[in-house]
Amino acid sequence: MKRKTIAFVLLIALPLALMAQPPKKVTHKAKRVATSQVEIKSTAVQMASGIRAAEAALSPAELAIAAVIYQGTMPCELGASVTVTADAKVPGFFDLQIKNVKFRMAPVVTSTGAIRLEDQHAGAVWLQLSNKSMLMNQKLGQRLADVCMNPEQMIVAKALITSPAPSLLDAPLVVTQNPKPSATTPFAVPSLPEVPVAVAPDAKPVATAPGLAPKLSAEPLETTVK
Repeated sequence: MKRKTIAFVLLIALPLALMAQPPKKVTHKAKRVATSQVEIKSTAVQMASGIRAAEAALSPAELAIAAVIYQGTMPCELGASVTVTADAKVPGFFDLQIKNVKFRMAPVVTSTGAIRLEDQHAGAVWLQLSNKSMLMNQKLGQRLADVCMNPEQMIVAKALITSPAPSLLDAPLVVTQNPKPSATTPFAVPSLPEVPVAVAPDAKPVATAPGLAPKLSAEPLETTVK
């Protein structure tokens, strides 16, 4: 009986002793971010903002080129296709995609007036003509896509097939019947007017230069007979 009583007391005392102990403090380790990571993130944000600012600074001529760029998905030869999409956040810039490759394109002013987009980092060039467009890689020297046409370019291409533009060799030579004399250049010597030359009646003979024999006169010589 005593054993049962002792066991019963121990069963009650143990939980009470455990409850009387002070609770352990739970410490949470704070995650510390390295200073280098913060600096890298700040530098990346500044570079991205600088790139966006540089992209936004397009000239009026470049914006004029961007305004006439054809957009959408255009089929090309050999079953390829190119998708051109304007950037809604940065006017004047385009995202060009062929298969799984994307290019960041910007308008470029040319001396010939050709419509041209370039990705200077990747070396990609997009040329837009009246009857087709083509994608080239300047670094690799390859043509990535050719004969890419939207509906407007298809109409021009069909018109060129039915009525091709005449070449310079086939153009007729136009000759005028009464061609006008060409005007004299500022450095040309003008012709002398047709004015009669006046000759004096008693013109003196020209003196002969020293060392030369005088010219004999045509009058007959008088001889005296003794």
